[in-house]
Amino acid sequence: MSLLASPYASPGWLRNPHLQSVLASSPLRSAQGHRRLQHIRARHQPMLLDVGNGVRLQGIASQPVDLAPRAQVLLLHGWEGSAESSYMQLTAARLLAAGMAVFRLNFRDHGDSHHLNTGLFHSNRLDEVVDAAGVVARLWPQLPLLAAGFSLGGNFALRLALRAPTAGLPLQRVAAICPLLDPADAMTRMETGPALYLRYFEHKWRRSLARKRSLFPQAHTFGDDVLRLRMRALTDWMVRNTTTFPDLATYFDGYSIAAGRLQGLSLPADILMAEDDPVIPLDEFHRIANYPAVTLELARHGGHCGFIENAALDGYAERWVAQRLQSALM
Repeated sequence: MSLLASPYASPGWLRNPHLQSVLASSPLRSAQGHRRLQHIRARHQPMLLDVGNGVRLQGIASQPVDLAPRAQVLLLHGWEGSAESSYMQLTAARLLAAGMAVFRLNFRDHGDSHHLNTGLFHSNRLDEVVDAAGVVARLWPQLPLLAAGFSLGGNFALRLALRAPTAGLPLQRVAAICPLLDPADAMTRMETGPALYLRYFEHKWRRSLARKRSLFPQAHTFGDDVLRLRMRALTDWMVRNTTTFPDLATYFDGYSIAAGRLQGLSLPADILMAEDDPVIPLDEFHRIANYPAVTLELARHGGHCGFIENAALDGYAERWVAQRLQSALM
């Protein structure tokens, strides 16, 4: 549909993409998100969703106290994030202030949810997220359903939009911040880029797998030698031993939304991307900007899901989500 130059402009000291990316998930931002949610007059209810086939997912339902909500928004975090991640809390606060109900979903094995399901999380578990969206839609059936996601959550949000018509979901619009388009390219980017990103995700994933093994020792008998594998080898082990995919390439292709797949979108999708994103390659984004349902906003700076604006660590991305989703209600 269109390619827009972003109005986001970072101050000079914030133009390093790695600083942006690190600050985005810093403890200072987490504290800021917690404070802002506390200052919003809203009810927050932890919920356990039975999404069918024995799968249970966890999340937090929030709605404004002083006004009837105009819409409900399903928020999806990035890989190894959670419903309590700083960007999730800050975005929820913005949406609640704009008069929307919010459901922050934890993917399987994220947040404090490892005990809920025996099987491991992997990125092709779209069916259970679609089913969870259906449950969320029924929480407030009179309200329009919207969705937004960050990084891998942006990938899930866009796949949710592709699936919505056949799944009978009343989804009207999605917004994605730095969404993962081509997993194979992203893996290569992390392997050839600064080591801090690969080390960060390896550490968090190993810790998650070790926790899963401790909870279900009879189902997960892998040894510490598996946990010491590097990212590509560990992903390959996970694919071959815990999924039905025959190899890593087929697994990556299963959740890729590159190579024209977003041309099939039948509802509006807004995407915010930074040219200097150190994790997600930019090449494919120029192509998808020509797709009928896609509006791509491209910023010169911002890092990966950063877009920090000032020393107070205010973020453009969470304000952008609220503004873009509000446009679905006009």
